[in-house]
Amino acid sequence: MNVLTLVHGRRAHLLNLIRGLERSTVLPDALVIVQMNESPSRWESAYFPIIHCSIDSGDDQLPLAAARNAAVDHATSDDLVFLDVDCIPAPDLVARYRDKLALSTDTLYQGEVLYLPEASEDGTTTLDSLMQSAAPHPLHIDRRTGEAVPHTLFWSLNFACRRQTFDHIGRFDIRYCGYGGEDTDFSFRAAANGVPIEFVEARAFHQFHASCEPPLNHLASIVENARLFRARWGTWPMEGWLTQFADAGYIEMNDTTLTLCRLPTAVEIAAAYVKA
Repeated sequence: MNVLTLVHGRRAHLLNLIRGLERSTVLPDALVIVQMNESPSRWESAYFPIIHCSIDSGDDQLPLAAARNAAVDHATSDDLVFLDVDCIPAPDLVARYRDKLALSTDTLYQGEVLYLPEASEDGTTTLDSLMQSAAPHPLHIDRRTGEAVPHTLFWSLNFACRRQTFDHIGRFDIRYCGYGGEDTDFSFRAAANGVPIEFVEARAFHQFHASCEPPLNHLASIVENARLFRARWGTWPMEGWLTQFADAGYIEMNDTTLTLCRLPTAVEIAAAYVKA
């Protein structure tokens, strides 16, 4: 089994992810790290090999879809765990996914994500202390392993599948550039190809970082990706964010069209940053 992660900056978070994997009850066969739009670096572990690759979009938009595909291309296993760089895996995360993937079903397995407050984690943090400080995401409350997850609620922070399932779905669409929409498109194509999503109590702890709410710093790519999604699926993704953008006068939208009226100023972006 390979764990796959993407990184741009976030070096401390990546090191915590690696340390978390090193505490796993079942170690991965390898960790694949894809660096996006940055100079290549190398990380080492005494517990498993680390495979390095890099990808550059040629602009300031992170190539998230293309980078996930590249991670799969560099993987040495057909069992794949996609873990966001901000996530610290629980010691049994790899084992829980291993047990599910051993069933060889054509399924996406969605793990659990709990959110940590600021400065609550470092390389020596214990599982008990993480559990005491972490807050569950509302979508995961009362979910149990084996429960079906609606495709509209899929997210790519923490999931697993077999390589044949990934290829059956059609991989991530590299036409999505920058932030937003590529994982929802992936899950919609999973639904169209008859691939279900099943919840697994494979727990990861999301490390703190400041973020924009709504993500004004990604407005341009969200608009472009929303148009691409609407052209394919006949519905708008990320409706909550789009509604907030429209209410604030950044965009105009109706059932079929989406117009970018203006970009936010640096002051507006700074004001939108919250702790998350």
